[in-house]
Amino acid sequence: QVQLVESGGGLVQAGGSLRLSCAASGRTFSAYRMGWFRQAPGKEREFLAAINWNGGWTYYGDSVKGRFTVSRDNVKNTVYLQMNSLKPEDAAVYYCAAALVTTIPGSVRGYDYWGQGTQVTVSS
Repeated sequence: QVQLVESGGGLVQAGGSLRLSCAASGRTFSAYRMGWFRQAPGKEREFLAAINWNGGWTYYGDSVKGRFTVSRDNVKNTVYLQMNSLKPEDAAVYYCAAALVTTIPGSVRGYDYWGQGTQVTVSS
């Protein structure tokens, strides 16, 4: 089992950047595929990015491709989401998620563990 805690959210102006962090407990963090999602009020949870155990494979949702970058540090048990060129429509609660095995890394159904989320607000 793994516990996830997101941080780094906040208020940023449109065009700005933020880096979110997701710290994981447990000694087997490197075994997990990690994902980032977001959920805006009244909308479904949206896939943003996924990364495999060593960072050698990444996968992005169309809405963030080219603007967001996922990475991980298995020594620090942390996965990151670097967000650049932020837009007002990027405002949401951002979640990280973990799975030992998944064949659907772009789906909420592909993950077993979730953090509590961190709020990102983008002003225009």
